Amino acid sequence: MIQRFIELGEGYSDIYELLEAIKHNHQRVERLLALHTKEGEQSKTSLVAVMKMTDPGKFQALYICREGIPDPRVIKNKRYDLFVQASKEYSLSLTEIEVQPSTRFAEKELFYQYLIGILRVNRYINTLS
Repeated sequence: MIQRFIELGEGYSDIYELLEAIKHNHQRVERLLALHTKEGEQSKTSLVAVMKMTDPGKFQALYICREGIPDPRVIKNKRYDLFVQASKEYSLSLTEIEVQPSTRFAEKELFYQYLIGILRVNRYINTLS
């Protein structure tokens, strides 16, 4: 099984691509995630669409807009509201998690490995079996 983050961007306009992916593939979306982080005085949120595993291939894509929008718990914003609206429209669960910022990691891939570990432990994505 391969689980991989596919970064669409940092969420400014890329969020609209993520929303289109959800709209056109909502039957393949397993869940939505809002990953909240704080770095210094800035609070940011990453938005993620976790796709169902492919068969054949055993590949699970996690489409992400990394740390590109303000944390909606601090600053209300339209992009996050659209994400919530998509979760309701397609009856998808939306899970919010506090995570470390990507800048704490020497490489982006290490950050994504950290996230996959958190998501597996909490059973938000499939564990290795």
